[in-house]
Amino acid sequence: MAEFLIKHLADEAGRADEFVVASAAVSAEETGNDMYPPAKRKLREKGVPFSEHRARQITRGDYEYYDYIVCMDESNLRLLRRIVGEDRAGKVSLLLQWADSNRDVADPWYTGDFEQAYNDILAGCEAMMRQV
Repeated sequence: MAEFLIKHLADEAGRADEFVVASAAVSAEETGNDMYPPAKRKLREKGVPFSEHRARQITRGDYEYYDYIVCMDESNLRLLRRIVGEDRAGKVSLLLQWADSNRDVADPWYTGDFEQAYNDILAGCEAMMRQV
């Protein structure tokens, strides 16, 4: 959801051409799969456009290419560090840190609460857009 939400916010702000946004997982278990159907439903409900999305695993090259690598939770942050190594360029953060919160984005995979996840992601993305 975060990839499409930040793209939507950038587009609404007239800043879409300033960003290259992509999402990637820290594991390979969902590689090739489309976005989870309840996530699509939530984006549709909120009026956030999205396109087909195929999951892929993040690479060391992604760390080199992107200016920001944003994780949803501490677990993903730990796994990311195993893939990309030390964050010597200071590119890695948790999404809600942008909104001055130290908590994880609510994980709808376990809770089924896509509304809370959406609200957390929105708060983080809006804060990031104000600061970048």
